[in-house]
Amino acid sequence: MARHPLPAAADRLRGRTRRPARTVVAVTAAAAALVLGFGAPAPAAAGHGGGAGAPAVTRAGLDPALVTGRGAAVDFVEQEAESAATNGTVIGPDRTAYTLPSEASGRAAVRLKPGQYVEFTLPRAADALTVRYSIPDAPQGGGITAPLDVTVDGGHRTTMTLTSQYSWLYNQYPFSNDPQGDLLHPDWWITECGCVPASTTPAPTIDKPFRPSHFYDEQRLLLGKRYAAGDTVRLTAPRNTAAAWTVVDLLDTQLVGAPHVEKNAANVLAFGADPTGRHDAADAIDRAIAYAKKRHLKVYLPPGTYQVNHHIVVDDVTIVGAGSWYTIVKGHQVTLGTPAPDGSVHTGVGFYGKDAADGGSHDVHLSGFAVEGDVRERVDTDQVNAIGGALSDSTVDGLYLHHTKVGMWFDGPMTGLRVTRTQIADQIADGINFHTGVTDSSVSDTFVRNTGDDGLAMWSEKTADARNVFAHNTVQSPVLANGIALYGGTDNTVTGNLIADPVREGSAIQVGSRFGAEPFTGRLGITDNTTVRSGPFELNWKIGLGAIWFYALERDIDADIQVTGDHFLDNTYNAIMLVSDFPVKDKYAIRGVRFKDIQVDGTGTSVLSARSAGSASFENVDARNVGAVGVNNCGSFNFPTTGSEFTVNDLGGNDGGGTTGPWLASWELPNTITCDDRPAVVPPPAPAPWPGTPATD
Repeated sequence: MARHPLPAAADRLRGRTRRPARTVVAVTAAAAALVLGFGAPAPAAAGHGGGAGAPAVTRAGLDPALVTGRGAAVDFVEQEAESAATNGTVIGPDRTAYTLPSEASGRAAVRLKPGQYVEFTLPRAADALTVRYSIPDAPQGGGITAPLDVTVDGGHRTTMTLTSQYSWLYNQYPFSNDPQGDLLHPDWWITECGCVPASTTPAPTIDKPFRPSHFYDEQRLLLGKRYAAGDTVRLTAPRNTAAAWTVVDLLDTQLVGAPHVEKNAANVLAFGADPTGRHDAADAIDRAIAYAKKRHLKVYLPPGTYQVNHHIVVDDVTIVGAGSWYTIVKGHQVTLGTPAPDGSVHTGVGFYGKDAADGGSHDVHLSGFAVEGDVRERVDTDQVNAIGGALSDSTVDGLYLHHTKVGMWFDGPMTGLRVTRTQIADQIADGINFHTGVTDSSVSDTFVRNTGDDGLAMWSEKTADARNVFAHNTVQSPVLANGIALYGGTDNTVTGNLIADPVREGSAIQVGSRFGAEPFTGRLGITDNTTVRSGPFELNWKIGLGAIWFYALERDIDADIQVTGDHFLDNTYNAIMLVSDFPVKDKYAIRGVRFKDIQVDGTGTSVLSARSAGSASFENVDARNVGAVGVNNCGSFNFPTTGSEFTVNDLGGNDGGGTTGPWLASWELPNTITCDDRPAVVPPPAPAPWPGTPATD
């Protein structure tokens, strides 16, 4: 099976160990600092949150009216803990990496000491809930467990057992579970001291734990009965908890209903599968699949927990569960005696198509179950993903994928895959990656939260991904890298998505010529997406990114790229960035990107930051609450007397601005140098409805 290299491994060392540009303007403390709390909802005072009768429903920490028609259509409602009733302490807002609030949805959460609570009011009927939380790591790593009491409607009581065994990573890529570990790469650039340790005498010391991250996990609970809108859910850290603190980020509630029953199918129980999870069920599931293929039946996984500790290979088969809340396929990570041919040193639970080199798999249909993995460390050669291989003319629908390395990693060539209505949470690496020659495939109405790398990615390594669509998905809180990333490809589309809260070394949407990707060709459409609290501080370059950023590292970017109808809200730094790495600044350019019908509501710095040669056009791009000069045009940092190497083409209708006047001032066109390498940050107000926007229910 093909390897799963990190899409950011090589050039995190190669391309991110140097700053892309020299400083042009003196850097003040205010300009260099990451300002906290941009535009976040005002947190409730301790003990005085939303409370009974005032449920504050959000989508990605926003008023749902601001994102109507965008993001995944999900069957749960989201409530932020900082807007609920609590006698705990609101932490945040904060956008500084390596802090608990920075990785929280909306960049704020509630910290509970033993005995304290946070209480939510149900906005609609529910019989199930999901808690996103964090508790401390063990002093030497490896995690702890701790109880969380759940009281519903003042009566129903149960206790969830929280764990930090799948969170808390440290150190440099590919990270460590050891909070007291020394540098994994002593010769790498260390931004904390601005040095390369191997070239420094004496070598610098680092504070331990070094760069803690990936703090959060989530856990689901069926309540056993239906509760009505207006009932309350109280989460309490009991006084006898082993956790010094419990942070609650949010609560998702939903009405799950009865389990699905598939009558005319090969029931895995008839083939010896144990639904209690005590005995390995993999062989029984394999037998059910073989029988079903001969008889042209579906395979049914009834309610239960099925222990599976290796890949279930699927081809020309339909596997149906009772629903992701009822059918759980759960496994242990298994260390292999000798590495597999693909380089894996572990295996674990997963449903895999055959390798593309062996013809791949076809007509595979997976629906209605959860995959619970046991991945606690990042090993890039490991194939320990929930779904993998090559699946052509196939569908994945209504799954819940948790605690695996990547939710779905597809190695092409393959074609005709449809991923729909799936939830992916708490991954060590990506949410979904279309890797190498995936064509005519799509991901839609899928919800991704807390990935350790790109939420959704198309990576055209060796062979171009082509004619694929990412449509109406929600990506929240990728700890590392981007919400949606495109590395090369032909005629692909990203439309109607909602992306929120990227933390570091990436942003909401990236278009990048990197990681050995094939060039962008044909048309790339990025349309009608909404990003919020994006454009973060790039810790290695020490500059702010854009909510959407184009990165020319290994070749020019000069396809037909159209960015149309997108909304960039509450941007920490810039809304739009076009950048090339400093060592290749005179070699590669970004040309002809077209921006049209865009709304920019709030930037800490600029609407556009150009740090590359090339050009872009702007038509009907409206902006407000812009913190610095609207266009920060540095070009490729040669500063010729003829003007910037980057040309800004004003096609008209570009209105609004901020503290320095109109964002696209006439004196800036077409290529006036307006370069402030690290402008001061002005936090914008929280996003609000745009004037003239029709009212929504």
